[in-house]
Amino acid sequence: MSEQPLGQKPVRDEVPMERAKVPAEELKVRARVRLNGARREGRGDDRTLGDHLQAAARELGFLHWDHARRVLGGLAAPGDDMGDFWHAPRTGLLLHLWFARHDEAAPVLATQPGGFLLPYRRQCFIVQAPFIEDLGLDATDPAWRALGHDLVAGYGTAAWQHLAWQRIRAPLSTFQPRLSSAHAHTTYREL
Repeated sequence: MSEQPLGQKPVRDEVPMERAKVPAEELKVRARVRLNGARREGRGDDRTLGDHLQAAARELGFLHWDHARRVLGGLAAPGDDMGDFWHAPRTGLLLHLWFARHDEAAPVLATQPGGFLLPYRRQCFIVQAPFIEDLGLDATDPAWRALGHDLVAGYGTAAWQHLAWQRIRAPLSTFQPRLSSAHAHTTYREL
């Protein structure tokens, strides 16, 4: 794997990953486990698999299941809401540099030794290794180098999928849940 300078778009097939793990599939597994658990415990719960999918998606910072499926499946377009998936609660004390657009952030990332550029909804921000560790990730994982430390430019690549899989497997306490989908429909619109 060749090194990419920070802030430059990574080459899509440089990170050899073990068998590809699809983060959206993990949400489906979680929803099925919850549904089967509720049935096994005989709870008088009339929630469906779809209800459990919605709840699992919101726990990870997405508005609803379809939002999670699009983002985690690599189907989101530039400028789409990427959710709160790459943000953690209680990290306000750590230094973040915020940007409205990726084209503003990428040149700054190149000047930040050890920086990581992450998406947040329709914006992006630059953080250092302690923030990455608070997400439940390893800041020294080779996938970061393959991405040029830029999750926005590397969106959908094998390295991005690798890190997203690790993120989805992080403890739930490292996620900032989104509002319910009923409330989300009053505050969120596709542009």
